[in-house]
Amino acid sequence: MPDGGCFCGKVRISYTGEPALKALCHCLDCRKITGSTYSTNLAIPEDNFKLNSGTPKTISKTADTGKTITSHFCGDCGTTLWRDTETMAGLKVVKAGTMDDPKSLGDTQPGVELFVPERVSWVNGIEGAEQRNSMS
Repeated sequence: MPDGGCFCGKVRISYTGEPALKALCHCLDCRKITGSTYSTNLAIPEDNFKLNSGTPKTISKTADTGKTITSHFCGDCGTTLWRDTETMAGLKVVKAGTMDDPKSLGDTQPGVELFVPERVSWVNGIEGAEQRNSMS
């Protein structure tokens, strides 16, 4: 069972099984919440996801898709751990970098890249990954 958590350790999560989707997202919202050029995401079925400890704060907004997206983050250190979105109903979109095992990012090679037209020019596409203009 992969375990993860925020930077300060107050919010802990885990999941069972395999992710339904492994994706990079290049949208502006993901850039903002990661402070980077994209986010690496694991779409986990809700029934396989568990909040183990802590009480994350949330913030909701209308995403680039026009649908509501809710970020769940640690109120102490600010780490975004997962997001819920109408576009991916039934899935928790876990930020792969919050998982504890340092090898986990190597095991999460994305099968899809989202919002490809927004990818920064010096980041190359992932060979073999599906390239999508949006989430759908």
